[in-house]
Amino acid sequence: MTRTAQEWHLAARPVGRPVTGDFRLVDGELPAPGEGEVLVRNTFLSLDPYMRALMGSDLPDMPVYRLGRAMTGGAVGEVAESRAAGLAPGDLVLSDLGWRTAAVAPGSAFTKLRRVGGVPDSAFLGVLGMPGLSAYAGLTDVAKLREGQTVFVSGAAGAVGSLAGQIAGLLGAKAVIGSAGSAEKVEYLVDELGFTSAFNYKDGEVRTLLRRAAPTGIEVYFDNVGGEHLEAAIHALNNGGRAALCGAVSGYNDQLSAPGPRNMIELIRKRLTLRGFEVADHAHLRPRFADEVGRWLAEGKIRFRETVGEGIGNAVDSFVGLLDGRNIGKMVVRV
Repeated sequence: MTRTAQEWHLAARPVGRPVTGDFRLVDGELPAPGEGEVLVRNTFLSLDPYMRALMGSDLPDMPVYRLGRAMTGGAVGEVAESRAAGLAPGDLVLSDLGWRTAAVAPGSAFTKLRRVGGVPDSAFLGVLGMPGLSAYAGLTDVAKLREGQTVFVSGAAGAVGSLAGQIAGLLGAKAVIGSAGSAEKVEYLVDELGFTSAFNYKDGEVRTLLRRAAPTGIEVYFDNVGGEHLEAAIHALNNGGRAALCGAVSGYNDQLSAPGPRNMIELIRKRLTLRGFEVADHAHLRPRFADEVGRWLAEGKIRFRETVGEGIGNAVDSFVGLLDGRNIGKMVVRV
């Protein structure tokens, strides 16, 4: 049997916005699975903003992508060959072996999935996967959202933000406000996802737009953007307010470190809590998340959208599109 695969390598560390020349698509042959190993052919690849940080060279607490090696990321695939107990050809699996069409690895590198009726397999990279758990954990475990509070979500039309806003509403938030980068996305947030209100951050100063949307302030901020959005949220947070810091996409392409918010004194004056988090630290919530979010999804109380790139050859263009904000909802590549 011929076992071939294509995989994307990082050829050079991007300076600012990534360009095509920073990557290289490599063809190769895979070995036959050894004892305890499986061959998986990926069907969907996940593209996420955090990957831009892994393309840098100065992350002492996080392993970055190595030059000339296949990059990693979430992937859903089907087992083609197996010499591992518990995995058989045709099984649907989740792994971190993305950015490639296929992989041979120990069975322990894969999580067996059970398909959900009416939900595409790619959902395990979005609403039922890392973005969904990030939204759930950020609101419940980090920001400690309580019923009757007002929530602001930045980057609200993305994979995590679109779910955070809906989950906040289902957990009893009094109002959910979102920011996004186009009129189309604002309409999507309010008309389709049920946000109380939303604004296009390109229409003016974020602080002014947020004050207009939340004249009495907010209690919880779910941050996917950082920068000007974080500064505006600090200003809008009421006494005792909490912020769950999930991402800072506004600065991922910066060549120099952006200055921090200029109003940090308000953390003291208003007794605010700003807490960064990694979803891996909240794995204990996965059973509760799967049960609660899975039920909401089945009941039609959570909606999601995907932006789908076609083919492994379009993965880099889709990734750059993600950083440019060309996606609504989760960005995936159908292999």
